[in-house]
Amino acid sequence: MPFDRACGTLLHITSLPSRDGIGDLGEEAYRFVDFLADSRQRLWQVLPISPAGTGNSPYSATSAFAGNPLLISLERLAQKGWIANTGSARPPKSSCHVDFEQVGAHKLPLLRQAAEQFLDRANGDSKRRFEEFCWLNGWWLEDYVLFEVIRNQHGQKSWMDWPDDLHRREPSAIEKIQREQARELMVTRAIQFFFFEQWRALHQYSAAKGVKLIGDVAIFVNLDSADVWSHPENFQLDDDRRPICVSGVPPDFFSKTGQRWGNPLYRWDALRQRGFDWWIQRMRWALQTCDIIRLDHFRGFEAYWEIPAHEETAVNGRWVKGPNHDLFHALRHALGPLPLIAEDLGTITPEVEQLRRTFEMPGMRILQFGFGNPGAHIYLPHKYERNTVVYTGTHDNDTTAGWWKSGATKDEKAAVEAYLDIDSSDVHWAFVRAAATSVADLCIIPMQDWLGLDSDCRMNIPSRPEENWTWRLEKNAITPKLTARIRNLVEVTDRDPMPNATQQGRHAPQEEFAA
Repeated sequence: MPFDRACGTLLHITSLPSRDGIGDLGEEAYRFVDFLADSRQRLWQVLPISPAGTGNSPYSATSAFAGNPLLISLERLAQKGWIANTGSARPPKSSCHVDFEQVGAHKLPLLRQAAEQFLDRANGDSKRRFEEFCWLNGWWLEDYVLFEVIRNQHGQKSWMDWPDDLHRREPSAIEKIQREQARELMVTRAIQFFFFEQWRALHQYSAAKGVKLIGDVAIFVNLDSADVWSHPENFQLDDDRRPICVSGVPPDFFSKTGQRWGNPLYRWDALRQRGFDWWIQRMRWALQTCDIIRLDHFRGFEAYWEIPAHEETAVNGRWVKGPNHDLFHALRHALGPLPLIAEDLGTITPEVEQLRRTFEMPGMRILQFGFGNPGAHIYLPHKYERNTVVYTGTHDNDTTAGWWKSGATKDEKAAVEAYLDIDSSDVHWAFVRAAATSVADLCIIPMQDWLGLDSDCRMNIPSRPEENWTWRLEKNAITPKLTARIRNLVEVTDRDPMPNATQQGRHAPQEEFAA
């Protein structure tokens, strides 16, 4: 569906300058919403908020529905009385990068302590909201808490390496866990309740400030997840519940062997027979959690690269038709208008383009991609149409300043200088202005590019399995001068769809409620 002309920022929750070694849903998240509103930005794009899996990647989650416990604000739990002040227990500062191992060792015991206190002491409205949360969300919550408790019992091993009765979810084995681990299951439910209470409060505050949240849904789910363990019928698994084929992309200019992602592929035939019920649940939940959803690897809905599971690379794969229009007709019939953004980067066929246009989804354009050969000029503003989202770069790109210094070729730099008429002193703002002044309805700028930060502030290098997703914003990086500069750009480029809206006072009352 088309969107009002607007501007926003890409910044994941982990990147906020919050306490306890990682960005969270506390004070700094509200301050960031204030910055967006004060600079007349109306969009905040985040990465997936589910519990991160392999390599701490939010795109490799242990659940498509649960929230990441590490994003819970301990300060807000202390304000509620569920935990003592944690200042003395805070880990050493980790400069501008998250140390996930250290953060987990610090926060998870404290979250458990808070959950224990909550379960023992909650009454009245708090208890009612928790019970309502469990009841309303049992359709995903019960599978997730079982998965987490069993996983913890077995030293975080993959469910494929669990004892056979648990691997296969035999009823007697599940009943035994439910009986013997009842308290652990309740603790895990309570931690999810904490997450979604805090998330919903932030979402509500953002709405009051005129800021919409853009979430991110990865097309595939992690093999080691509650989703695959609890619903093997949805995936291409053999009799031992191991993948028959896995996901990836074919060889291209960037990789001679392609990319073997390893996610199990869907049984689209089975999902189609059930009216795509699991995907309807997934997207309904995503659209309750955020206002707009970016669909990662959108081209995979039209056709996906199928790799036999025994293959070590993506070379010997093949293209297989996906659910195509049928899925999106089912989603639209069940959910109404679909506020979706199609991540349509890479080699896109006419069939993929037709699918995107049929459902009026804006595609993505990345300025950094536009200065290579003439075929890349589709990423330059003179080629845009209105129903588009323009980025200077995404979480997978180098920062604009870093790309200019060490990634751009001589020819690309010459093209940039010719197109933008700049010198090298302020290249990130030249990119920002080009994006903001384009006809694209939506303009999203990574926080690193608003600030002109270098490559050490890059969020992700796709070919590198470790040391990604760690960058954090410095506490005082956002200044009144920067806010004013952005506001002036937003106003002159007509990117404030509600310029006369009354701005509510900072930290207006929030009502925290269950999902």
